[in-house]
This record gives sequence, structure tokens and C-alpha cells, in this order.
Amino acid sequence: MARKSDWYTNKLIYRLVFENLKHRPVRTFLTAIFIGIQVTMILTLVGLSEGVTGDIKERSRGTGADIIVRPANSSALSFTGNFSVPEDKLLAAILKLPHVALANGVLVESTGFLESITGIHLDQFNAMSGGFHYSEGSPATTFQHPDEILVDQDYADSKHLHIGSVVKMGQNWRVCGIVESGKLSRIFAQVQEMFSDTGKVSTIYIKVDKPANIESVVADVRAQFEEFKVYPMKDYMDLISVDNVPLMKGFTKVVIGVAIIVGILVVLLTMYTAVLERTREIGILKALGASPGYIIGILLREATVLAIVGTVAGILMSYGTQALMRAFAPTYTQVIVMNWWPITGAISLGAALIGAIYPGLKAAHQDAIEALAYD
Repeated sequence: MARKSDWYTNKLIYRLVFENLKHRPVRTFLTAIFIGIQVTMILTLVGLSEGVTGDIKERSRGTGADIIVRPANSSALSFTGNFSVPEDKLLAAILKLPHVALANGVLVESTGFLESITGIHLDQFNAMSGGFHYSEGSPATTFQHPDEILVDQDYADSKHLHIGSVVKMGQNWRVCGIVESGKLSRIFAQVQEMFSDTGKVSTIYIKVDKPANIESVVADVRAQFEEFKVYPMKDYMDLISVDNVPLMKGFTKVVIGVAIIVGILVVLLTMYTAVLERTREIGILKALGASPGYIIGILLREATVLAIVGTVAGILMSYGTQALMRAFAPTYTQVIVMNWWPITGAISLGAALIGAIYPGLKAAHQDAIEALAYD
């Protein structure tokens, strides 16, 4: 009998919760949207972080290389810094090693915030990567003049470029072709025409004759070039992650912290205003024998419902931000991070419950007589 009574009581509580939320639809909607915005902020930032690093991985695989060699002063996600040894001497020494089929040097120069141009030897790069697939132009018309560049489809879409378009990056470059995305970079030039030291490169890519020989070639390169960083491509892929980018990792934590504070304040303001508006209602409940825990429970349940609705709204809005990124910034990839859905749900729920505690305590300690007399 007690279980039936408890079930009936809970049913009444939830009905009261939903009726209270329905009675103030605009406030309920806006509160859920604001909670959703904090969820969207987190999902968009994490999605961008994972999308950008995933894109770097995919483009690194597109080189067709088995081993990557970097200067001593470089990091996994930074292509700054060039080898002190001229490219021709480096490649000649590497090509003499057993089981090395191909070796290719590239030069990366920064041209602005998160933007760079990659210098390649077209024939060598095509031999290792399998060649470009053109959506505009052809191999026969590529790099016929020193000021020409190839751009990938995403970059061309973001800048509205076509063959013959002029792009200013340190100097004026003319687009000679547009290629499919996924091969190392978004912008390519002839390495000998780059605005850097002649004969210097940023990275060496090595193709091995058989996969079984990758480790032995890595050991040989490390033995001959002790000052350089040498990675099998598989190990290099493991280094490319959000956790290995301190700035990105720290920024994500800051955004999550801001989102939590916003969520707490939004729910606190909403619940506090609701308590003030429902003073007489709370007095009636207390006059009917409702305990302080009962009153607090109602407000916490309302906050929980708002958090759930807000989380769902935030998840749906993250699909919207992904569509906006594709439309207006196709070079920045945002992925949908489903593994973060329960995390953001827990964050929004925790923030909502914390925000509801003070209004709940205020409601629970209201005097029933004063509340009934409230006008």
C-alpha cells in the first residue's frame, strides 16, 4: 500500500513540475536555450579540436609515406623549423639506406594564422602519394610558371577560387589547379620557388619497399641522423591529438568552466524568480503539510527537466554549427562528438542542480503564514 502511495505522490510531484514549466513557456524555453548554448559551446569546440587534428592525420596519411623525419626543434603539430643540412644531401644519404624505396622533402612556410603553403617537388610527391586528383586543371598545366600554386577543394571553396585566381600570401600567387583534399596540405607550390632558404626543407617523407622493413629503416635513419626526430607514420599519427596541444587543451577547459558558470547563473536566476512568483503556491503546499525536502525536490526536478531539454537542444544546435562551419569555413572540420554527449549532459545537469539549490532552500524555509499572506 505504501508503494502505491509513493507512486501516486511522485506522479503528483512530476505533474506539478511539468505544469509549472508549461505555465511559463517563454521563460522555460529561454532557460533551456541558454543551457543548450553552453552545451553547444563545448560540443563545437571539442568537435573542432578533434576535427582539425583528424584532418591533419588524414592528410598525413595521404602522402603515402611510411616514415616521417622532422628537425630537432620541431613538434608533432608544428611544421616550423628547417633541417640544417641541405635537402639534396639529406635525400641522397637516406636513399642509400637499405629498403628505402622513395624519399621526398617538403618545405612548409606559415602565411598567417593557421595557414601555410607547402613546397613540393611535384614528380617526387606524385610518385609517393599516387598523385593528385584534379577537379579543375590537369597535371600538364601544373607549375608551368614560378608563381603558381595548387589549392585543395576545401580551400578553393572557402576563398571562392578558380584557375587563374590570384592569392596574396607573402607574394601574389596564381592558382593553376584545384585538387581533391586529403594529401598533406591545402596549398602547394614548387619548393624551389618558396620564399625561404634555397635547398632547405621542413620534413622528409620516406617510403619503404615492404611494411615489414619499416622498423629497420627507422633504426637506420636514427643511427645516421641522431639529432633528428624520426617516427614511423603509425606512431606519428598517435602523437596528433588534442591532448598533445597544450593551448587547445587549456582553452577547452576554460570554455567548459565558463559554460558551467553560465549554466549555474541561468538556472539560479530562473529558479529564484520562480520562487518569488510562486510564494503563495509554496505557502499553500506547506500549509497542506509539505516538508522542506518536498519543496526542494520540486525545484530540483524542474531544474533536471530544464537541463535535459537544454542538453538535447544543445546537441541539435551542434549539428547547426557543423553546417555553418561547412558553409562558411570548410577548411576547419567540425565532427560530431557523440562520446561527449553524456559528458555535456552531466555538466549541464550538475550546473542546473547547483543553480537550483539556493532558490530551493529559500523556498523550503519560507514561513507558511507569511507566504499565504503574500500579495
